[in-house]
Amino acid sequence: EVQLVESGGGLVQPGGSLRLSCAASGFTFSSYAMSWVRQAPGKGPEWVSAINSGSGSTSYADSVKGRFTISRDNAKNALYLQMNCLKPEDTAVYYCAKERGGSSSLEYDYWGQGTKVTVSS
Repeated sequence: EVQLVESGGGLVQPGGSLRLSCAASGFTFSSYAMSWVRQAPGKGPEWVSAINSGSGSTSYADSVKGRFTISRDNAKNALYLQMNCLKPEDTAVYYCAKERGGSSSLEYDYWGQGTKVTVSS
């Protein structure tokens, strides 16, 4: 059974940092691209970042480029999102999502339950 469990969310002041983690199980983690997707209150899902399997090449939404860093540890079956210089508009529930293949195509077949990030003073 595929499981994705996010953690690391919380309340942070503008300009602060958080590191989200996603623990994966039930599939060969190293073989699949992974993404972070967020959903702000009252809005639809927004893709944030993706990382491919193998080379681990990364991509980012313009809204987070230069502030967020996605990474993975295949030995630990873990996905991470380092978020710096957080802004109130980053407030959302953040989900990790398993992609259907090794290269990111923004097509997901499994999602975690999400972790809430609130950026507020």
